[in-house]
Amino acid sequence: MADERPVVVIGAGPAGLAAAAELVTRDLPVLILERGDTAGAAVSEWGHVRLFSKWRDLVDPAAEKLLAVSGWRRPDDDGYPTGREWVEDYLAPLAEALGDRVRFGAEVTGVSRLGRDRVVDAGRAEQPFIVHVRTRDGQERLSAHAVVDASGTWRTPNPVGGDGLPALGEAAAAERISYRIPDLGEEKIRIRHAGRTTAVVGRGHSALTALVALAAMAQESPGTKAVWVLRRGEVGDAFGGGTADRLVERGALGRRARAAVEAGHVEVVTGFRTAQVRSVEDRLVLVGEDGRELEPVDEIVALTGFRPDLSLLSEVRLGLDPTLQAPVELAPLIDPNRHSCGTVYPHGAAELSHPEDGFFLAGMKSYGRAPTFLALTGYEQVRSIAAHLAGDHEGAARVELVLPETGVCGGAGLFDDPTATKADADGCCDPAPEAVREPAAEQGGCCGDLSVSEPPVLSRHESPTESSEESVLTAESGCCSGPAQQVGPGEPGRIS
Repeated sequence: MADERPVVVIGAGPAGLAAAAELVTRDLPVLILERGDTAGAAVSEWGHVRLFSKWRDLVDPAAEKLLAVSGWRRPDDDGYPTGREWVEDYLAPLAEALGDRVRFGAEVTGVSRLGRDRVVDAGRAEQPFIVHVRTRDGQERLSAHAVVDASGTWRTPNPVGGDGLPALGEAAAAERISYRIPDLGEEKIRIRHAGRTTAVVGRGHSALTALVALAAMAQESPGTKAVWVLRRGEVGDAFGGGTADRLVERGALGRRARAAVEAGHVEVVTGFRTAQVRSVEDRLVLVGEDGRELEPVDEIVALTGFRPDLSLLSEVRLGLDPTLQAPVELAPLIDPNRHSCGTVYPHGAAELSHPEDGFFLAGMKSYGRAPTFLALTGYEQVRSIAAHLAGDHEGAARVELVLPETGVCGGAGLFDDPTATKADADGCCDPAPEAVREPAAEQGGCCGDLSVSEPPVLSRHESPTESSEESVLTAESGCCSGPAQQVGPGEPGRIS
């Protein structure tokens, strides 16, 4: 007899909604629990940012089939949506199409096995999952056949502190520290930066986006200045691969940031790891681990990446890499200490599994602290997970994913090592595992990225010479890059 308990999906973002669509296609019962009041609640918070990916890479195939029944019209494949447009034109309609399979205002506070904490072995596998939920009306427990945690990492940004912990004084200065790309089109945010000095800490695409926006403001509002604080000893590849980047707009963003630095709108500070944030006469001073003090600034924008919140999974038996906090089988494929070429090797349910059978991390959260998660990666993840849960193990194992390279190679660990030579850093990543290939007719025309928004180097709709732009989400950048306001067809963020 089939298990009638639903697969519980945590999070109604791009990955979570796509997971539900894939499960519905497989005739499996599913329930999405979303803490926010709307679909794509986290994406809405970076709604002013334009994705690097085109629409053709941002719609999950199974989701499109569900939407087609309601008369939904697919946006122009060649357009680059903002986060807000992605929500309004795709995520919100998809949630509506899923109907009562989505519950809003339902925050998952814990996951376990019925009557079993993480220590108990006896009868564990036979017990259903129990999901603890908090709503406006109180608390409840739900029974689940399986659980897919696609809650993302948006609410747990990395701190300013260079050692992974909040710097001394960081909490006290919270009113003047932001961990998001500033929306300079919003007046109350604009006045915090216009004619003032802002320190931007971080080196990913989100940091570049913020720098380009502030540089544009400097031309309109005299006195506006940006200080770019880098932990590495040199700028190096921080501007990206430029024309070598297979995502055209992602490469263009780096060129705009480089131009802003060369024009003098951005001051660059390298080799600086923050130990303290000190308040001095209503301004902030960053103090480094080596005792250096930067000139006072008025605001700090920390775009140093994200990390997963694993507190709700304390009773689940997870198999996580000790460094990245990603599934142990996936971690070697995405470790930034070994790979930085933009390559994401094929992976699916097998690499995303844990000792707790039936539990999966998907979307941005599956990458732990690793950077550069693409929406297409997430879509392929949940397609494989749904196939596995439906008993189609051949379909789950058949994963092919080819994503756009950044044009930059060399492990992050090498870049951070002052003794590494240029030859060391230029060596491009470890050898790639052999990709799993499948006949085009069996690929289902899918491949979209799901957690954030970014196109693949080769999608099932484009030739090897085409570049799709949009969606990069990097752990370091935290959100997308490329605010719609001035960066143009720019980029998405890191959200699942």
